[in-house]
Formats: sequence, C-alpha cells, structure tokens
Amino acid sequence: MLVQFLWLLLLGLITYLLLRRSVAPITRTSIGLLWLVMMTPAFSWVTWSAVHGDRQPMPLLLIVVIFILCLMMYGLLVQLGRPMPPQSSPSSEDSTSNPTASQPNEPVERRSPPRPITQDEETTLRTCFPWTVFPLQHLEYRPQAVICRGQLRSQPEVAYQTIREKVENQFGDRFVIVFQNDFNDQPFFAVILNPYRRNRPAEGTSDPLTRPVLAFAFLLITLFTTTVAGVGMVDISTQSWLSNPRLLLQGLPYAIPLLSILGCHELVHYAITRRYQIQTTLPFFIPMPFFLGTFGAMTQMRSPVPHRKALFDINIVSPWVGFILTVASLWWGLSHSQVVPIPPEGAGIFNFNALDPSFSFLLTVLSKLALGELLTAAQAIDLHPAAIAGYLGLMVTAFNLLPIGQLNGGHIVHAMFGRRTAIVIGQVTRFLVLILSLIQGEFLVLAILLFFLPLNDEPALNDVTELDNVRDFIGLMTLTLLLFIILPMPQMVAAWMQY
Repeated sequence: MLVQFLWLLLLGLITYLLLRRSVAPITRTSIGLLWLVMMTPAFSWVTWSAVHGDRQPMPLLLIVVIFILCLMMYGLLVQLGRPMPPQSSPSSEDSTSNPTASQPNEPVERRSPPRPITQDEETTLRTCFPWTVFPLQHLEYRPQAVICRGQLRSQPEVAYQTIREKVENQFGDRFVIVFQNDFNDQPFFAVILNPYRRNRPAEGTSDPLTRPVLAFAFLLITLFTTTVAGVGMVDISTQSWLSNPRLLLQGLPYAIPLLSILGCHELVHYAITRRYQIQTTLPFFIPMPFFLGTFGAMTQMRSPVPHRKALFDINIVSPWVGFILTVASLWWGLSHSQVVPIPPEGAGIFNFNALDPSFSFLLTVLSKLALGELLTAAQAIDLHPAAIAGYLGLMVTAFNLLPIGQLNGGHIVHAMFGRRTAIVIGQVTRFLVLILSLIQGEFLVLAILLFFLPLNDEPALNDVTELDNVRDFIGLMTLTLLLFIILPMPQMVAAWMQY
C-alpha cells in the first residue's frame, strides 16, 4: 500500500506540472480543478485497493466508466475555459472595403493585426522566393510571423536551404525560417521573429546553458539517494548504515548501473544535439529521497531542430545506448538473482522480491536464458539490485519509445511519418495502452499519465524533407523493440522455451 501511495504522489506531481505547462496557457479553468478531475481514476483505484486489498480487484467496467467520465469532464472544462475570440463588427466586410466605416474609438490593433515587417521589408522578402524554387502566391500576417504560401517546384531540402540563405542575407538573424506542411498537406514557409536571439550568450561570456558544477552536484546527490535506496533493497536499515557508513557500499550494485543507464542515455542525447549545433543543457539528474532514489535524468534543448533527420538521429541513438546497458545490467543481475515461489497474492510488476516476468516477452526471454531450468511459469524472481537497475532501465526505455508527443518514440514517428500522422499514431497508442492496462492492472497509472501528455510535437525548421530508407528501417526496428518489451510472452513460445 505504501508503494501505491508513493506512485500516486509521483503521478499527482507529474500531472500538475504537465497541466501547468501545456494546459494553463489555453484555458481559464482552474488548474486545481482540472488536476482533481484527471486524478480521480487514480484516487478511485487507490481507495478501492485500500478498502478491499488484493482480495477483490476493482471491476474493469467501473474503471472504464470512471475513466471515460473524467475524460469527458476534463474536455468540457477545458473548452468552457477557453478565451473567446475577439468579436468582429457585424459590418466587418463593409469596414474592410471602406476604412472610414470603422468605429472611431476602436483601437488600431483590433482592426488589423500588428505586422512583423514593414511594407518595404515585404517587398524585400518577396525577392527571397525564386520562382524556380518556391514562387509566392500570397502572404498571411500573424503578430510574430509571416506565413508564405506558394508552389514547391524543387526538392524540399533545396528549397529550404535556398530561401533560408536569402532571408538571412537580407535580414540577418532577425527571423527563424520554418518549412512545413499544412493540414491539406501543402508546404508553406513561416518567417518567424527569432525568439532565440536573447538566449545567446554575450560575446566574451560563457554559455549559461553549460553549468558543469551544478550538473556534477546533482549527480553526487543522486548517487547518494540511489545508494541509500539500494541499501534498503538488501534489507539494511537506516540505523545500521548510519552507525556503519561502510554498509552504503552494498547499495552501489544498484546505484551505479542505474545512473550509468540514465546518464549514458542523456549524454548521447547531449552529444548528438551539440553535433547538430543545437543549444542544449548538460544532463541533470533528479534525486528522490525515497523509493527508487531518483526521478531520472534530463536535458533540455533551447534552440530548434534543423530538420527531420536531426530529429530522428537525436532520439534514436540514445534509447539504443540505454537499452544495451540495460541488457548488460539485467543479464548480470538476473544471473545473481534467486527464484522464489509466486506468493499467494500474486507477483506484481513492481514487486522486486517476487517479480513475474511473463508480462514482457523480452524480459521473460532474458530471465529464462539467465536462470535456465530454475525458472518456470509457477515461479517468480527475487531480483538482485543490479537486476532491479536493469529492470527499471527496461521500463524507462519502453516508456521513452512510446510514440506519443515529445517522448523519444513520438519524435521518431514524427521524423518518419510527419506531424499529422504522428498525432494519429499517438492517439491510437494511448487507447492501446489503456486496453493493455485492463489486462495488466499495474499499467493503469501509465495509461492515465499518457492522456496528459500532449500529442503535438514541435516542428523541425525543415519539417518537409523526408528520411532516407536506412533511417526508416532503423525506426521500424526500434518500434518493434518496444513491442517486444511491452507485449506478454506468447504461450507457444513459452512452451518451446519450457517456461
């Protein structure tokens, strides 16, 4: 029960942060009310478990009803809180054709949106679009951008490079040039006022994104919290290691593999982003003073991705590096783990003292290869601390590879298929995980969390040029890896492996 409350606390914190970041700007509805509505399924599940325990699982029909009602209520509250668009005058058409018909006290900004360029600059901008590459048809003005629509007459990459160079020659770094498809699959250019100019360090000063001392301090703190968590996994009490600090060494077989998996994932991510000259923070570990000892590690990009190939490379290599280290840690840890009978209350996927690996095809295969004939379908695994680290790395890899929004998998499908198709794939993935949670109840928290993640991904600057065949193949293999991790062991394969 304590573990459930800790997961509820973590889910509540993540949900609140996501709502503050992605939902608060688009609705006036109280974030606290939205948070309460979206946390209701999790509250209901924990309350039911507290009252009935494991003897009587929560009915699936009740879970579905609560989940659907909360989603409907959430959508309604968001829509009710959306700000109303400015009301136009009934004679707006007449006012457009006859400027003197506008109300004398009406502010100029209500009659026409502010233009990011002057009339003379518009003439200069039009010369940046050669008719042999992308002849302009018309311009649309936004407060911070100019939408340039026309007809693509060359390869997308050639068109983007040509027009970007011409705009930079005329306007310097004043604008960022974005090339993408609209909802009718028609390419257009967006000339956007550069929001990244103020993020650049002044000449002669150090880059504020590079703070190695702070990053190293977070690493040391997280090493301590994960070591303490690892000590608890081998049943050493707090009083014992406080009286004998040398006992903390017993927690290193958990802490070092886990930090290696998380750290190498983020370091590779950092290295590739720097290779593409993207401003990126150093990896920062996030300590957690209880349970697993860490919330993970993160880097944050502070400048746009240049094209879909870069988006793919940044998000494909780091999961594979983390996965290789995960398999190594799992293999060694499982070889030193113990086989135990499945407890009467069952072996959950978060019960490290009695883990049933059959919910994951890949985990079952690795467990069987490492433990051999000792492991059967009627037995569970008491995980060694190194195996716990590898198991958590496997779960983090699977979560990151889910093709949703700004997760690694979401970026990958965006790079492979484009933004519109990626949104559809993300929505389908949400419901598939929800269905999976009805079979494996421990995935319910994950299924709820996925509905908070935004489906839309930020476009690359050149979001039109497609990937090559090699990258498409690697992407498909990576999504196949995700299926091997999250899908259960088939009975036919289990019989063949004598499991």
